[in-house]
Amino acid sequence: MVCYVNSESDVRIHPALDVFERDYDGPPMPPGSPIRPTSFPASPGSPGAWWRHVTADQWKAFFAAYLGWVLDAFDFTILTFLIVDIQRSFTVNNALAGALGTVTLMFRMVGGIASGTLADRWGRKIPLMASILWYSAFAFLGGFSRTYTVLFVCRALFGIGMGGVWAAGMPLALETWPARLRGKVSGMLQSGYSTGFMLSAFAFAYIYPAVNHGDRGWRTMLWIGALPALLVVWIIGSVKESPVWLERQRHLRDTDTRDTLSIRRLFTRDLLPVTIQTSLMMGAFLVFYYSITFWYATLVAARGRSTLPYLVALNFGTMMGNLTWGQLSETSVGRRGAATIATVGGVALIPIYLFTTDPALMLAGAFLMGVFGAGNFGVIPTYLNERFPTAARAVGAGLSYHVGAFLGSFTTSLIGHLHDGGMPLDQAMAWCIAVSGIFVIVLLRLGPETRGHTFDPTT
Repeated sequence: MVCYVNSESDVRIHPALDVFERDYDGPPMPPGSPIRPTSFPASPGSPGAWWRHVTADQWKAFFAAYLGWVLDAFDFTILTFLIVDIQRSFTVNNALAGALGTVTLMFRMVGGIASGTLADRWGRKIPLMASILWYSAFAFLGGFSRTYTVLFVCRALFGIGMGGVWAAGMPLALETWPARLRGKVSGMLQSGYSTGFMLSAFAFAYIYPAVNHGDRGWRTMLWIGALPALLVVWIIGSVKESPVWLERQRHLRDTDTRDTLSIRRLFTRDLLPVTIQTSLMMGAFLVFYYSITFWYATLVAARGRSTLPYLVALNFGTMMGNLTWGQLSETSVGRRGAATIATVGGVALIPIYLFTTDPALMLAGAFLMGVFGAGNFGVIPTYLNERFPTAARAVGAGLSYHVGAFLGSFTTSLIGHLHDGGMPLDQAMAWCIAVSGIFVIVLLRLGPETRGHTFDPTT
């Protein structure tokens, strides 16, 4: 990205880049002179000084994406606490219960592609709002299901909105924030999923017992899923469109050109290898993640323990991991190096996470697996968005993330099937974590490092 001087006293400042008018103290520059983005470190000895350079509009863009993702995660993960009740209501086995998670993850791909394509054409904000309304509606309607088939369809349609939030929300926030903080904000954004998971754990622990009469308990938990729709009211009035996307539209008008449909660009010669590699990589990441998380509450409950403290430990650890690895990715370790370290740690922690029954060790294992295993996602929002050009960024990142979710969607049913076939649940989870972790590391190394990449609105 290049910023231009319109006069000796006026600099066009791009909010998503590290260019601040006060930071330029050179000689007067003639109109039309380019200023390349530069990075200005926080003042020495000023902990937390980074946030002083984040404007109110940038925080609003962050919270629009973050809260959409938090509430999205709540609506999805609450199902993991309700599997036993749903099995009892509809008389289905573990494989069919796991299929409710599988179909949601499969249809996330539809939402990611559709919302990403619309976000590249019409802006990031409108598809984000539409996706939040969509997933809220079908989470709510699922609570009225009278048959397993109806619930299955509602969870499938819910997945479309779930995929759309990530595809539109992440570029909105990342394109708005300063470039030098992209790794940090990536970890902050992705940690929203763990926050949503913890909210669902608290809701199950404290709201569910009060409403659990007959089969009303699990239904009420799904009805609560309508609440995220209220977030859209705030987004409409408070959140601005991505400045990088707006600059892209300005560039198209100035050059009298028009973008082709962004989904088509992903399959051109220059981007097809990127699309394939990132999609396979995300498949490995999502298999790894769901092997760690989806059946964990069931495993803890089967050992006769309250799920709440262990799920809080797992998800608090994941939040810390997202923040840690996102921040580390801004150093010489890079995006790939940070994710690799986290994944290796996750595989190494399998014994303490799954094969101990001592309460203290189980809590420690849950927290550490969150930091290392599930926490490896902290680099993903920025890494995927840095792999694609502005004209196809939302659909590129959205498609690769959610094709990965589609590939990972079979994990929940696979583990359920292995368990139905006689394999202990902890062993089934361990095998899937270990094998997928190896694939994560290999596929990461097949892609380039992207730290320092600049979002260029002319591409």
